[in-house]
Amino acid sequence: MTSACNPKRKTPIDAKVSRRRFAAAAGAGLVWPRVMAQAPGKALRVVVPYPAGGGTDAIARLLADRIGLLERRTVIVDNRGGAGGRLGVQSVKHADSDGSVLLFSPDFPLTIYPHIYKRLPYELDDFSAVAACATSSYAICVGPALMDSIRTVPDLIAWCRTHRQEALYGSPSAGSAAHFAGFLLARSAGLELTHVPYKGGASALQDLISGQVPFSINPIGEILQYAQAGRLRLLATTGAGRSQLLPDVPTLLESGIKESIVTSWAGFFVPARTPAATIQRLNAMLSAAIAEPGVTALLQRLGMELSAPSSSATFSAAVHADSARWKDVVRLAGFSAGD
Repeated sequence: MTSACNPKRKTPIDAKVSRRRFAAAAGAGLVWPRVMAQAPGKALRVVVPYPAGGGTDAIARLLADRIGLLERRTVIVDNRGGAGGRLGVQSVKHADSDGSVLLFSPDFPLTIYPHIYKRLPYELDDFSAVAACATSSYAICVGPALMDSIRTVPDLIAWCRTHRQEALYGSPSAGSAAHFAGFLLARSAGLELTHVPYKGGASALQDLISGQVPFSINPIGEILQYAQAGRLRLLATTGAGRSQLLPDVPTLLESGIKESIVTSWAGFFVPARTPAATIQRLNAMLSAAIAEPGVTALLQRLGMELSAPSSSATFSAAVHADSARWKDVVRLAGFSAGD
């Protein structure tokens, strides 16, 4: 961290953070003409519960730079990967509650993990929601294992009914929203589907494209390049409405599948002890950063869409509603990830 008494001096850590910020911005085609000025006071730390280089990290770094420019404040992205995001989330539970530490996370570590892990070291009420950033849905993808004539969800359902032993679907991981999207599809269509979990979306797509599994359910951001290259076919998406990124692809609802809406979001949280006034101030700061030019373009390249501005209370209500829904789905599925 740069010393407030000597703002021109940088430690090796600061230099590394600056280089990583610039690399992330340049990779997104976003380079700013001026350098952030160091302001006195405590730096803002944004904890990302995944390693550097992924989609969540890319969004966090873009917003960190925007916040730094707007607030004239040092903002550090702190990658704390491990255990599917659980370690990073847990680290914020007992962090300072003065607004200097933020968690930036996708939905499932907070809304699904508490219902599938028996000894999770945190729960949703350990955090206060501050602001939503981006939303996305999932895509039902068919690979070369299935004949070219399967172009719609009804086609897929008909095939699954006559090929019960081969009716497998992949997802990025067990206990993920994509996993349970498949469960909801099977339940609504009256099918028996076998879930094949992978350690990440890349592995799932590799097996899909090589014909090892007939279809897969993945976040839209993971499949865009493969769909555009014609290496897989998109049958449907899981949002309430069609994705802005895939306007020609129908939703599962349009395809006649009820109870099939599954969406994901990424947002900011603080420890539950954080005062309400501090949360309101952070919400205003983050909302301004999210509205900055260039953010929408990067989100779209990552397969996500900009969240509509909302208060922390509105975001909190949505988060708790998601948690309640996933609790019921997990119970119906009878799934447990163990400890």
